Amino acid sequence: MFESLSERLGGVFDRLTKQGALTEADVVTALREVRVALLEADVSLPVARDFIKRVTEKATGAAVTKSVTPGQMVVKIVHDELIRVLSGDGPAEALKIDNPPATILMVGLQGSGKTTTTAKLAKRLKEKNGKKVLLASLDTNRPAAMEQLAILGTQIGVDTLPIVKGESAVQIAKRAKTQANLGGYDVLFLDTAGRLHIDEVLMDEVQAVRDIAQPRETLLVVDGLTGQDAVNVATEFDGKVGISGVVLTRMDGDGRGGAALSMRAITGKPIRFVGLGEKMDAIEPFEAERVAGRILGMGDIVALVEKAQETFEAEQAERMAKRFAKGLFNMNDLKMQLEQMLKMGGMQGLMGMMPGMGKMSAQAEAAGLNDRMLHHQIALINSMTKKERANPDLLQASRKKRIAAGAGLDVADLNRLLKQHKQMAEMMKKMGKGGMMKNLVKQFLGKGGMPDPSKMSPEQLAELAKGVQQGAGGLGGGLPPGIGGLPLGITLPAGLSGLMKKK
Repeated sequence: MFESLSERLGGVFDRLTKQGALTEADVVTALREVRVALLEADVSLPVARDFIKRVTEKATGAAVTKSVTPGQMVVKIVHDELIRVLSGDGPAEALKIDNPPATILMVGLQGSGKTTTTAKLAKRLKEKNGKKVLLASLDTNRPAAMEQLAILGTQIGVDTLPIVKGESAVQIAKRAKTQANLGGYDVLFLDTAGRLHIDEVLMDEVQAVRDIAQPRETLLVVDGLTGQDAVNVATEFDGKVGISGVVLTRMDGDGRGGAALSMRAITGKPIRFVGLGEKMDAIEPFEAERVAGRILGMGDIVALVEKAQETFEAEQAERMAKRFAKGLFNMNDLKMQLEQMLKMGGMQGLMGMMPGMGKMSAQAEAAGLNDRMLHHQIALINSMTKKERANPDLLQASRKKRIAAGAGLDVADLNRLLKQHKQMAEMMKKMGKGGMMKNLVKQFLGKGGMPDPSKMSPEQLAELAKGVQQGAGGLGGGLPPGIGGLPLGITLPAGLSGLMKKK
């Protein structure tokens, strides 16, 4: 979503940080480019103007222009100001679901992803918070809207209110409230009808439902690709219905992201969640610090650690780490790590979360370092016999031809995979001899268990980020197990370290 903005800002700050000392003219010129970048990203003019004014005041002081690293100081000021714009006066509060059955009213225009978002949030509350959830569709206008929510409820294992044809939205809301009370539900989601545009009929219906439901939260679902019009929609709904927060959908798309930067500043309402895809788990809490870091190419190390923890089992991680500590690393280990990369969002997703590597995504894609390559490598390993996976040294010319043909690829592809495996195996042996692996196993899989990034200090997170950068850039292009808080070593393709050196 923020790719173009991130690239523009990255170019500006690269030039700033390479200069030894900065004059006020240098800073003003750079911030003029930042202003243009913000406007091109569809950030509203008042927000962009206020942003540049605040940064200019802080960045043209004598303390900055004469500091040891003035360029980095300016980047920090921009980063802090981005957080302020995205978060407002303070961080968004958690959803108010403390008084069962807590009603959450979902509102928005048609086509914004309201029904899918309702199901995503229900799944999240059920799995992460252990809540008993009931879903109810109040959309009597859109064909099959009620059936859609019922199907989604079945998919995620959440109860939905039985459909009774002919009822109005208010009648359904009353029945849902009664059912939620009688059934002992913790949370009730009311998915209201939308329109293609804001009109009196829509607002009257939503207001009537609100008065009956008395919701603890009223969440506005807005399509992040609609740009500045998303801000106008939020302002209208807040004025006539009253909203407690915003959910931005399609934030994984190719939109310019200006709506996210303008939303909080103009409406004063917090962005609670962002939708990042069609899958039921593709939704994340909106956290200003992380988004600001991604925009400025600083990565999102916390998200990377959390992703690893969610997709990897502790027992499996411990077993692999013990093998690595002995310097053991065969094709089965490599396959497991390639599959882990795909679970964590694939090549582009991982690079976007790793500090300093987001801007290399396009280069990596152009060089063929993408998810398709990972699938090809897994296919090659699947074409091997158990004996060959355990001992890749057995692979001579005839075996290579058979394996490549079985995967539908060339022998050259297999040779590249074998080279990558050899580099990683050698790295594991070196780390095993030096005792480094043993220390990592003890640190990350010892009595304290895996690290909890939410409880780590900024200094500890900075150390993790440093470890991730070092792991990605050296040692054959692989991350040593445990570095960066990961429960295993993510094996980045060997070509990635070459890309970093070219840069």
